[in-house]
Amino acid sequence: MGEVIVVSGPPGAGKSTVAEELAAIIDPSAVVAGDDFFGFLRNGAVDPWLPEAQEQNATVLAAAAVATGQMARHCDVVYDGVLGPWFLESFRTATGLQQLHYAVLLPPMEVCLGRVHVRQGHAFTDRDATAHMWREFRRAPLDPRHVLTAHALQPAQVARALSQQVTGGAIRYP
Repeated sequence: MGEVIVVSGPPGAGKSTVAEELAAIIDPSAVVAGDDFFGFLRNGAVDPWLPEAQEQNATVLAAAAVATGQMARHCDVVYDGVLGPWFLESFRTATGLQQLHYAVLLPPMEVCLGRVHVRQGHAFTDRDATAHMWREFRRAPLDPRHVLTAHALQPAQVARALSQQVTGGAIRYP
């Protein structure tokens, strides 16, 4: 069985870039993009940051977790997505794994808003929703060992740091 490393945080935190860098230094590896699972929704979809999306979000994240757990039967998997601690245990359970590694990238809100504003080729550019999700992560009861706020580091440096934390068990959940 491979390891599952969740790279989470609000939009604009750098998750996708760091996830790709992390997967590049792990061999064998795969990346599961959580946004892709939300992209499967069509008619009747609720914006995932709204309170009425709770059941929808739980279902989509469970599907992503099952896929992640199955991929981990073959290799280490980096899950890239907005996965707050409020869904972490149900996500872990749905993977079928006893444990995973959890990292939340949480740069200052202004950094996230700036990144979302200048995105090219990304479907999500909603600054208000970004601010809302950033505040949700900031308010969440997160164990500090899972939170990375060093936004000045290059993505490759963050990926190397996360790789070391995974190896040392520092961000293991539970």
